[in-house]
Amino acid sequence: MTGHSQKDSGRGGGPRVKLKTARGRKLSSQHWLERQLNDPYVRAAKAKGYRSRAAFKLIELDDKFHVLKPGARVLDLGAAPGGWVQVAQQRIGANGRIIGADILAMEPIPGAELLVADLLDPETPARLKSALGGPADVVLSDMAAATTGHRATDHLRTVALIEAALEVAEDVLKPGGAFIGKVFQGGAAGELLTRIKQRFSVVKHVKPPASRQESVELYLVAQGFKG
Repeated sequence: MTGHSQKDSGRGGGPRVKLKTARGRKLSSQHWLERQLNDPYVRAAKAKGYRSRAAFKLIELDDKFHVLKPGARVLDLGAAPGGWVQVAQQRIGANGRIIGADILAMEPIPGAELLVADLLDPETPARLKSALGGPADVVLSDMAAATTGHRATDHLRTVALIEAALEVAEDVLKPGGAFIGKVFQGGAAGELLTRIKQRFSVVKHVKPPASRQESVELYLVAQGFKG
């Protein structure tokens, strides 16, 4: 699979859907529903059998950075509902190995191993290592903390998650490996950015086209793990 074309994504396809106000439906719910119905990535995900529109974020990131190579060992943290696992699996092929881990249980994906695991549990890293069966080529994390609406709190919670994901990556990646993780509001900064730059040769912040314009999410792409 080589990503998706403008035509595949359904951009500009069909008239815009406008919902009549339903009794008992909050205005915010109505806006969310309208956005979903008019989102070309939601339609494309449905058409291609992906579990979430987020699958296209990974497709776009990998089209740019080419980290998911045939035969690779990949660990996907915060994998539910499994869209990134599906994309990774297609790209690494039958000789690759994909482990998806999340605090939530997921519907099985043939050929992938899905674990219910809490990243903050001290026993989790050993479980992930054992499931991988060897050092990982790529560690992915699309994790985001549930938002409270308090910006500083949300930022701290998200930073804590990316730090936890990075710790796992440092533990399981092989030299030369790659890490892709979700960050917010200006990306990784301060001590975290310094640490990432010390451990990886190339570090970039990217907002893939599938990331909604109004969203403050960015993805950190770190390549060339120094081991």
